Amino acid sequence: MKLKSIFLTVFAIIAPFSLAFAENGVLNSGDTSWIIVATALVMVMTPAGLALFYGGMSRYKNLLNTIAMTFVAYCLASVIWVMWGYALSFGPDKAGFIGGLDNIFLNGISVNSIEGTIPAYLFILFQMTFACITVALVLGSIVDRMKFSSWIVFTILWVTCIYCPIAHWVWGGGWMSEMNALDFAGGTVVHINAGVAGLVLAIVLGKRIGYGKEAMFPSSVALTALGAALLWFGWFGFNAGSQLAADGIAASAFLVTNTSAAIAALAWMFAEWYHTKRPTLLGIASGVVAGLVAITPAAGFVNMQAALIIGLVAGVFGFYSVSVLKHKFGYDDSLDAFGVHGMCGAWGALATGLFANPSITEGAAGLFYGNPKQLWIQIISIAATAAYSAVGTIIVIYVTSFLTGGLRVDAESEISGLDNAIHGERAFEMTF
Repeated sequence: MKLKSIFLTVFAIIAPFSLAFAENGVLNSGDTSWIIVATALVMVMTPAGLALFYGGMSRYKNLLNTIAMTFVAYCLASVIWVMWGYALSFGPDKAGFIGGLDNIFLNGISVNSIEGTIPAYLFILFQMTFACITVALVLGSIVDRMKFSSWIVFTILWVTCIYCPIAHWVWGGGWMSEMNALDFAGGTVVHINAGVAGLVLAIVLGKRIGYGKEAMFPSSVALTALGAALLWFGWFGFNAGSQLAADGIAASAFLVTNTSAAIAALAWMFAEWYHTKRPTLLGIASGVVAGLVAITPAAGFVNMQAALIIGLVAGVFGFYSVSVLKHKFGYDDSLDAFGVHGMCGAWGALATGLFANPSITEGAAGLFYGNPKQLWIQIISIAATAAYSAVGTIIVIYVTSFLTGGLRVDAESEISGLDNAIHGERAFEMTF
């Protein structure tokens, strides 16, 4: 008993100091464990969730090509990130626009380096998964018609010149961060950025042969639904992990993420049911993703009630963006990357300026909590991201076209299918 008393006395003395150290940049094993899991969850979203989601929506003759382009985007972005992407995004600020190259090839970072309460290497990996999925999302606008070689060059240039600067603006200490633009997990950096880039790329490439004249059925709605489920699962790491700690805000982000996805799926389903008289599985799966996209920038700033509104609007807004807006303006956004990610990402970023609740995250207050200035800041961040992504992507497109001799596959390959024409493989063995 005497030994126990001594132990308790010593613990009572040192415990406050231990907490103080944890708060000042000493590794916290609980936070580290959670972010390791969150990183793995976000990784699953690209070569598994998104590959199946996009692959199932593409035509059967292009299913493998779609998955292959998703895989190669993940691989390229992973390598770019550790070579120079992390340095450009999170290096010392240069005029509010880009990070310095102090940490190129992860120079100066070791196993003992700490970022907040987690190892710096883990922070780098977590942020890497965001770069990977962002460029892969662009693919949804142009499946069926882009050269594989051109996609490789485009990915390298786009991650370097478009993703990294915007990530620095928002998360790396750049000008949007200084302005206090709120983007918890990537409404501007990931979704608006990718959606606008996809739209621009789709317009430059032109419509698919037969678009609007012949039916273009998905190869497997079942694969798409499975992909949506994996995205939903991984998104908990995407949003809750962005707190970079195992705490109440992470738990709240987890809760509102699920809530928004669920109600958006229902909203999309009922909007489609009313409009077409059929509630499709593809619509339900698309609604899930729309709700996940919309809650992403707001996840750490809003309560459950706000999440219901954000998801409800996202489901209806996403449906009409895909079913009405695209056809009205006549662009061929193959798998609706702009309609779902660009439009719902913009709604989510705007909604953050409305519903950000200082009782969730101190200092983050939106219009409905007495801070109308935040809404204006969010509007600026949306417009700036869209403008930079659009103009920058056009430049990247023309540089890529120059380097690869054009972006688009020849007509014969497009008609016969890219699985066989490019990869010499088939997704399905068709026997009769």
